[in-house]
Amino acid sequence: MESTISCRSRSLSHFLPSPLPIRSPHYRHSILKLPSRFSPLPSTPISMASPPLHISASSAVGAKNDEATTTASSGLVGETDLLIVGPGVLGRLVAEKWREENPGSQIVGQTMTEDHHEELIKLGINPSLKDTQSSQQYPYVIFCAPPSRSADYPADVREAALRWNGEGCFLFTSSSAPYDCYDNGDCNEDTPVVPIGRSPRTDVLLKAEQVVLEREEKLSTSFCVRLIWLPLIGTYKSDRGAHTYWLEKGTVEIRPDHILNLIHYEDAASLCTTILKNKVRGQIFLGCDNHPLSRQEVMDLVAKSGKFSKKFEGFSGTSDPLGKKLNNSKTRQVLSWKPKYPSLAHFLGVASSE
Repeated sequence: MESTISCRSRSLSHFLPSPLPIRSPHYRHSILKLPSRFSPLPSTPISMASPPLHISASSAVGAKNDEATTTASSGLVGETDLLIVGPGVLGRLVAEKWREENPGSQIVGQTMTEDHHEELIKLGINPSLKDTQSSQQYPYVIFCAPPSRSADYPADVREAALRWNGEGCFLFTSSSAPYDCYDNGDCNEDTPVVPIGRSPRTDVLLKAEQVVLEREEKLSTSFCVRLIWLPLIGTYKSDRGAHTYWLEKGTVEIRPDHILNLIHYEDAASLCTTILKNKVRGQIFLGCDNHPLSRQEVMDLVAKSGKFSKKFEGFSGTSDPLGKKLNNSKTRQVLSWKPKYPSLAHFLGVASSE
């Protein structure tokens, strides 16, 4: 259940307090890190699909793609138009929040296949297949696609970065995995990352991040956001997250004392849109609820809530790696942001009254 977000964006001296210390001269972009990349839990016990946006949209995939192509080829891109690369659960929530704040915006969702295009159309998102309309640029771009479905993740990020016109903000979602802390110790925006070569898993993220940095240097005013996720960890909602996977399995061969960092999907989307609209630059941001829990504590809260019919038997592992305790107090101060759901316990309705 860990997810993390990193972001690089333009500075707003009139809006933000003094900038956070930069991790190193090499990382001049702002980064928002979410706990590891299991999908965030939703804010309310609803179905996985987000409620449709109340806007007019064509019901024919082909027609909608033609319309998007026409708009792209004519160069009619608005100053608040948004491209979402990988419009999954998080991307769709970002689209909903962006539309609320920018009613006239065109929102385009780039996908690998046409499998979910009808769903995107109903949500008011213009679907676009990867490798089409590749020359069209947008002032706001968010990259939400995980590396699991990519043959060359850095190349995909590079392609997405080329779709950004240098205005607004480019937001890249990655993972907190690169933070060099694996002993359940404390970790914040300034914690060093592991060097490239440590592991294939962190290498692919760090190399993709470097692509964003290179793009920023060429434009001089580029902005990028880094979301940190880890599969089966971090982001959650009632029907999506590590807890649902563990409930389905019953018994899991991993250690119970591994620390997880959580953030609700709605809060992750809120943080993303806050970063996008504020165009923050040269910062490292972290997305989490500041209430790290062990795997066992997570499942104890799930059982206590009484909201799930299945029973979890337990964790049986003893030797797998430990986690990290994320704290994003600096991020909250700089962005004047706080989560809607302060903790998993609050979301489940079992928080202490103290």
